[in-house]
Amino acid sequence: MILAVMQPYLFPYIGYYQLAYHSDIFIFYDDVNYIKGGYINRNRIQTRNGPQLFTIPIVKSSSFKKINELYFQEDIRKILLSISQSYSKAPYFSSVYPVIEQILTDKNRNVSNIASKSIIEVFRYLDIDFKYNYSSKIHYNRNNDKNAKDKLIELCKIYKCDYYINSIGGKKLYKKEEFLSNRIFLNFIKPKEVVYQQFNNKNYEPNLSMIDILMNNSKNEVKKLLNEYILD
Repeated sequence: MILAVMQPYLFPYIGYYQLAYHSDIFIFYDDVNYIKGGYINRNRIQTRNGPQLFTIPIVKSSSFKKINELYFQEDIRKILLSISQSYSKAPYFSSVYPVIEQILTDKNRNVSNIASKSIIEVFRYLDIDFKYNYSSKIHYNRNNDKNAKDKLIELCKIYKCDYYINSIGGKKLYKKEEFLSNRIFLNFIKPKEVVYQQFNNKNYEPNLSMIDILMNNSKNEVKKLLNEYILD
């Protein structure tokens, strides 16, 4: 069994989806502190004026609160209008935009709920079976004295997983030997250079939100891109 754990991000870049896609069980790490300036509530899309950041404001955001304790503001008409105007002529707009709209207008404005749905519902749209849970719903040791590595190892043991995969950035944080001493194999996933035709851009812009990939590619093409990674 392969486990992966990540904070819920809002329509992140494809590397996040590759991590989730490669796992047998994916844990949304939503009972950790919110980080301002990250990608939990924002990402980049391709607009008429080039790549731009879209952000859903969080009501009374605080880095002292857990992700699952925060809420998105309700009025997101400007964001939906920006996405619609940017991609209305994209080849897969008619099938993809309703999925995005459904996620972003969810009445449950909890940040963990909507951000995680931007992963869950994309896999549903792609007809991919995706097994997941939320760390906030799992009984495990949340003691602040326990470091991140030990918490991840505990989650692996709870799910009887002998493999744990992390994004490539985790190489600076985790050592394979530390996981192996607990009979868990640690791998890092590194996206290959993902290139596709962007309908509104002559000069390819990498690492945009998954929204851009969905708007420009068929379901089968997206599935192929999900396999464009290297395990280290």
